[in-house]
Amino acid sequence: MTEQFVRKMEEGVKLLGIQLSEKQLEQFYDYFQFLVEKNKVMNLTAITEEDAVITKHFCDSLSLVKGFSEIEKTVSLIDVGTGAGFPGIPLKITFPHLKVTLLDSLNKRVRFLEEVCERLDLENVTCVHARAEDGGRNKDLREKFDLCVSRAVANLSSLSEYCMPFVKVGGYFVPYKSGDIEEELAQAKKAVAILGGEIENVTGFELPGGEGSRSLIKIKKMKPISAKYPRKAGLPGKEPLGTK
Repeated sequence: MTEQFVRKMEEGVKLLGIQLSEKQLEQFYDYFQFLVEKNKVMNLTAITEEDAVITKHFCDSLSLVKGFSEIEKTVSLIDVGTGAGFPGIPLKITFPHLKVTLLDSLNKRVRFLEEVCERLDLENVTCVHARAEDGGRNKDLREKFDLCVSRAVANLSSLSEYCMPFVKVGGYFVPYKSGDIEEELAQAKKAVAILGGEIENVTGFELPGGEGSRSLIKIKKMKPISAKYPRKAGLPGKEPLGTK
């Protein structure tokens, strides 16, 4: 672990009000090294430079604390469309009490995530190979989580249909969104309501180092979701709820 890495990580998390132990910093460094190494043989991320990984992957993942103060009291979390493990693995490293499920539709990414968890000695992490639409109908996953997070690139109406089925009544779905989201938010309100949710608040902020704007949308699950949702694979993306 290099001094430069430690300094950059500590600067980034300090802005979020987070303090990391030496063990946690080591875990982040090992994760960074393994990500870059594996990225040479499989497409995990376009971002591989150390400072950029720290800012755009690690600190961005941890920015959840800005819009979701309940993370310390949260027990179960699912990260839908986790890809290379963002935001789920950084959240698990920083908040080790969490029971985390990482869901992705690509099997080779799931195998990578399993290797990461083994290397970093992360306990209570389950890696699931499934499309979100199929996972949301699995009785072992449906309405089982206190919190669902996702950095997946999808329209908020579609993303809500992918993610809300996993959330317990009284739990939360918090998507990470980039750029101007006013129009997308207005269009998604109907879909969120259909799926038993209610938008509580939106927290907007700038990423460190002028790396762009970010919004966290805090959606509370108010009632059980209809058995109609999620619809079959492909439909939530092609025909977002509430747009007709």
